Amino acid sequence: MKKGIIFDLDGTLWDASAEVTRSWNMALATIDEFNLRIDKNDMMRFMGNLLFDIGKMMLPKNLDDEKVQQIVDLCIEYEHAYLREHGAPLYEKLLQTLKKLKNEYSLFIVSNCQAGYIEVFLDYFGFWDIFDDYECPGRTGLAKAENIRLICERNHLGKAVYVGDTDGDYRATKAAGLEFIHAAYGYGKPHEPTKSIRTFEDLLNIEI
Repeated sequence: MKKGIIFDLDGTLWDASAEVTRSWNMALATIDEFNLRIDKNDMMRFMGNLLFDIGKMMLPKNLDDEKVQQIVDLCIEYEHAYLREHGAPLYEKLLQTLKKLKNEYSLFIVSNCQAGYIEVFLDYFGFWDIFDDYECPGRTGLAKAENIRLICERNHLGKAVYVGDTDGDYRATKAAGLEFIHAAYGYGKPHEPTKSIRTFEDLLNIEI
C-alpha cells in the first residue's frame, strides 16, 4: 500500500512571514492612494487564508473587488521576486527529517497559495527530488480539501496524513477524510485536540 505525507507550506515547512511581510510592504509602498504598512503579526494572521480573502482583510474596506485583486497580484509579484533571491528560513532539521521520511513515504505539498509560490520554495532549496507532487488553488481553483483529495487520487495513495499548523488546515483535512497532524511550532492551532508535533523532527516518532 502506497503511503503519503502531505504538508502545508507556511508555518509547517518554512517560516516566510518576515520575508513575505517585507516584500508586500515594498509593493504597498508603490501605491499612492493610501498609506498602508503591515507587520509580521499581521502576516501570520493572514497566512493560511486564500489570497483574495487576505486582500479583503488587509486593505481599506472601500476598495472594490477588482482593485483588491490588482493590489494582491502586485504583492505576489514582489513576493516571488524577493523569495527567489532571499528564500526564507526552514524549520530546524527539516531536510534531514524529510530525507528519512522519504525512505518510507511519498511526500507532497498542498498549500492555500498562488501559482508559483510552491515552485519558488522548491527551486530555492532544490527540493524537487524530495516531493513527489504538489497542489494549490492558484493552479486548480479548488479549495484545500479538494486539492488534498486530488493529490491522493492522482498519486494512488492507499493511506495519507496531512501535516499543517492552522485550524483551516485541520478543517480541510477532516473534510478530505484524512488524519491530521498539528505542527504546533507554526502559526496557529486547531479548534479541538489532535495528534501534534512540537518540532518537525518529531514526525519520525509518529506512526503514520
